[in-house]
Amino acid sequence: MIEVKTSKLSTGEFNRGVFATRDITKGELIHVAPVIPYLNEEHILIQETTLADYVYEYGKNHSAVVLGYGMLFNHSYEPNATYDIDFESHTFNYYAYQDIKAGEEILINYNGEVDNMSPLWFLENDDEKAEQESD
Repeated sequence: MIEVKTSKLSTGEFNRGVFATRDITKGELIHVAPVIPYLNEEHILIQETTLADYVYEYGKNHSAVVLGYGMLFNHSYEPNATYDIDFESHTFNYYAYQDIKAGEEILINYNGEVDNMSPLWFLENDDEKAEQESD
């Protein structure tokens, strides 16, 4: 149903994304990704690594490393997929928010809610750096 391929949206060293290998119907479960939760106090250690850009908030007191393809979905403010957190099974469950065609990249809103247009944390950091450089 899904595969990892080169994404035109990502400009990083690995520029990967998750793509549909067949048509996916709105509401269909796309992927179940297990998580490794850790206490928020430990996040300061993760922030010093590349993993900082890939972890999710996981409730009030935890963050989580999402396994499977969960860390490889790219962001869009017009996503075609969404996710729910299942705290009982410690998984992130990804669903089609709209019909997705075979070959199409599957995109989520990193803010967690499909219509949340808040600036992303890593874009805020880029804006802060640009402001400091212009001073």
